[in-house]
Amino acid sequence: MSETAPDLPPLLGEAPCFLEMLELVSRVAPAPRPVLVIGERGTGKELVAARLHYLSDRWERPFVKVNCAALSDDLLDSELFGHEAGAFTGAVRRHAGRFERADGGSLFLDEIADASLRVQEKILRAIEYGEIERVGGSQTLHVDVRVIGATNRDLPCEAAAGRFRADLLDRLAFDVVTLPPLRERTGDVPLLAEHFARAMAGELGRPSFAGISAEAKARLQAHAWPGNVRELKNAVERSVHRAERDDGPLDDLFLDPFASPYRPAAASDLAAANTTEADRPSEIGGPDAAGFLERVATFERTLLDRALRDSKYNQKKTAAVLGVSYHQLRGYLKKHSLIPRNRNSIP
Repeated sequence: MSETAPDLPPLLGEAPCFLEMLELVSRVAPAPRPVLVIGERGTGKELVAARLHYLSDRWERPFVKVNCAALSDDLLDSELFGHEAGAFTGAVRRHAGRFERADGGSLFLDEIADASLRVQEKILRAIEYGEIERVGGSQTLHVDVRVIGATNRDLPCEAAAGRFRADLLDRLAFDVVTLPPLRERTGDVPLLAEHFARAMAGELGRPSFAGISAEAKARLQAHAWPGNVRELKNAVERSVHRAERDDGPLDDLFLDPFASPYRPAAASDLAAANTTEADRPSEIGGPDAAGFLERVATFERTLLDRALRDSKYNQKKTAAVLGVSYHQLRGYLKKHSLIPRNRNSIP
C-alpha cells in the first residue's frame, strides 16, 4: 500500500499495525484540532504530520515546519512568534514568525519536548486563544493555526517530572498518533528495501535493477534497525552504491558504515587492551617483544577470526560485517591463512 503527500516520499507498508496507524491518521486529519505524533527516530513522523495537513481542509494553506531542538531558547521564541525591529541586537527589521506564516494552515513543531517551559507557555496561549505577540512588541496578533507536535519522548512522563507543561500536553493531545517501529513490522522490510534500492539505482543512472537476493532480504529482516526506516534507507542505498556489479540481484549488504578492521577503538577499549598486553606479554609478544607491524597483524587476524565465527564462516556475511568487499576479504583471509576448509560450517 502506498500513501503519498505532495512533494513528499511515499509512506509504504502493509503490516497491520502500520495500516491501523494510517487509518487513525485519516480519521484525525479532518478535525481542526492539535495532534501529537509520537515515534522513535527514523519512523517518519514528519511524513505523518504532512499527511495530517494534506488530508485536512487546510491542505491548500501553508504547511510550516520548525525543529525545536535545533534552536536556542531565544532563537526559537523569535522564530515561532517573530520580533520587532530593535527587539535585540541584530534585529534591524520586523520578522514574521512561523505562527504568522502558518496562519490558516498547519504548524509542525518537531521535537517539541525540547522547547523550554517559557516557550511552551507561549505555544499554549497560541493554541488556546489564537493570540501571539512578537518579541519586543506589544500588539496582540490573532492567528488560526493547527499545531502538530512530534517527539520521541514519553510526554506524560516528561510532564510528571516537570519538564513539560501538563496544560500544554492536555491541549496537544486532542489525539495522539503513535508510529510503530520497524522491528514491529518486519514484513514491510523487503517492500521498503526494494523501493529504496530501485530509487537509488535510478539515481545512479543504472538502466535496471535485478532486485534483492533472498539471503540479503533475510538479513535485512533479521536486523534490529534501531534507526528504523531512515537507517534501512541509508543501508540499502549504501549497499546499492557499493555493489561491484549492477547486472545481478543485490547480495552484499553494508549495514554498518563504520565496520572496518581499522576502526579506531574507544579510549576505554584501548586502555583495557594496553593493560592486557602489559599483564600477558606472552600472548601477543608485549610492547618490547613484538614490532609494530606484528602487533597490527595480530589485531587484524583477531578481528577477522571473530567476524568469521560470528558469521558462521559465511564469507559474504563476514565481508558485510567488516565493511569490506568480498574480494578484499578473500585477500585478508589469504594474508592471514584463515581460508576455512568449509565456509558454511564451524570447525
